[in-house]
Amino acid sequence: MKKSTLKFEVDLDENHLPTTITMHSSEKSEEDLMIKSLMVSAWDSSKQETLKLDLWTKDMMVNEMFIMYHQTLMSMASTLKKSTGHEKLAGALIDYCDFFAEQTKIRESK
Repeated sequence: MKKSTLKFEVDLDENHLPTTITMHSSEKSEEDLMIKSLMVSAWDSSKQETLKLDLWTKDMMVNEMFIMYHQTLMSMASTLKKSTGHEKLAGALIDYCDFFAEQTKIRESK
């Protein structure tokens, strides 16, 4: 069986705040990707809870974070619809995303 690895390396400053985040994938032969933010969620079925890790570098701007949240929430709405078929819930999340974009004055980057 083939294995795939996704690796994140985080450099911290003297206050233990992330200064750089580097992402490497065993699937791509390209160079490592420098990223400003990372959000990971994993489901622990034995405890019936989500494990989360949210990191962002000191130089990530608030507007960039708003865009990332908006795109992440839109992706979650799409995945919810595809995986459960629950169009009403997915539609409600998309409606919230529209409200979020309006309140933060951002537009989804394409």
